[in-house]
Amino acid sequence: MSEFLKITVMLGGPSAEREVSLSSGVAVAAALRSRGHEVFELDPRETGWTLPPGTDVVFLALHGTYGEDGTVQAALDQLGALYTGCDAEASRIGFDKVLTKERCVTHGVPTARFAVVESETTPWLRGWNPPVVLKPVCQGSSVGLQFVERVADWPGALEEALRHDSRVLVEEKISGRECTAGILGEETLPIVEVRPKAGIYDYKTKYSTGTTDYLCPAPFDEATTQRVQAAALAAFRAIGGRDYARVDVMVRANGDPVVLEVNTLPGMTETSLLPKAAAAAGINYAALCERMVKLALHRK
Repeated sequence: MSEFLKITVMLGGPSAEREVSLSSGVAVAAALRSRGHEVFELDPRETGWTLPPGTDVVFLALHGTYGEDGTVQAALDQLGALYTGCDAEASRIGFDKVLTKERCVTHGVPTARFAVVESETTPWLRGWNPPVVLKPVCQGSSVGLQFVERVADWPGALEEALRHDSRVLVEEKISGRECTAGILGEETLPIVEVRPKAGIYDYKTKYSTGTTDYLCPAPFDEATTQRVQAAALAAFRAIGGRDYARVDVMVRANGDPVVLEVNTLPGMTETSLLPKAAAAAGINYAALCERMVKLALHRK
């Protein structure tokens, strides 16, 4: 990208993932400045924010509600502003785990069996066997995630999950290898396998240093790699995604991929999973940030 641009990085915001978003945004702003661009940082924590005059493009480094659920995208659309990542509708679908699942089912994308629960007095689901996973429907970054290994654990886990949202996704727990596939433009990046050193990959292990091993490219055989990447791309297209995303996938022992969810605004710290995948493809962090801006500019 030869021209120098006026870029506004939106970071922070009002969600439960504010701190991670601030880290993402600060790293992105520094990277874009290193490439010669004029960069402003805008924290939409309060309503009534305005874009700096002359902004060429907005880089969205927001996570969680408001930033990832289509709200800020709709506001930017009203302003006629160019911004990075998925549009308002794809963001809304991607942030809602149930809508994402329904799109996957409709488009034949492999995903885990699921149900939706809205009351903490709901008894154990008939026809289901443990273990299951409980996820607040509209929260990111493993916020409120609960694993239920025994029926006796159901009431407490359900109560905890419902503290974070009015609806909870109940999902069969897939045993296998956990991985994530980044998408940039129309290409899938090398897969990252996530191996927590102890227990599960939850909010704590996700953001604590040294608790998880990341293998990239993931050590799958070529056929499995292609199936995982194809499933990730199909899920991205099923929600109507554009520009980039990160798709979380479980891989069963027989190599079958099972899509968990689509992250339309994935973490963008230098150690986040999408930048790790890009680095394995030979795209350094600053070049990745600039590529994301370029994808937005193509829509001009």
